Amino acid sequence: MAELTLETCRTILRAALAKGAEMGWKPMSAAVVDGGGHMLAFERADGASPGRFEIARAKAHGAAMLHMGGVAQAALAEAKPQVAAALTKVYGGQFFPVPGGVLLRDADGNVLGAVGVTGDTPDNDAQCAVAGAEAGGVLAEA
Repeated sequence: MAELTLETCRTILRAALAKGAEMGWKPMSAAVVDGGGHMLAFERADGASPGRFEIARAKAHGAAMLHMGGVAQAALAEAKPQVAAALTKVYGGQFFPVPGGVLLRDADGNVLGAVGVTGDTPDNDAQCAVAGAEAGGVLAEA
């Protein structure tokens, strides 16, 4: 797979939101970006707060730009807060270093993009993002 198609993005988003609903978590929002961090698709579950768009986008954007999932980003931010602050500035606020931003790779390990999920706890968000990636047939790096 050389790129994320709209159909794949929709599958990822809907599966991520469905996972949250299935688990009884707060309403989720999810964004998929390409390997350059450009928005491809977004969905917000009924009842999800409208401010979640920016969070989902920032989680996905950070993962795509750094080739690093949210778990690794959170570790980086904890170990080197000055680096996290600088990255937030460099990326114009589109960097949210917590779980829920998941890097998407093809079977050969090539970066396709990322998905960012928000709505519940960061760990629950990450579970939803991984479920979305799996449903879309891509490898997830949380």
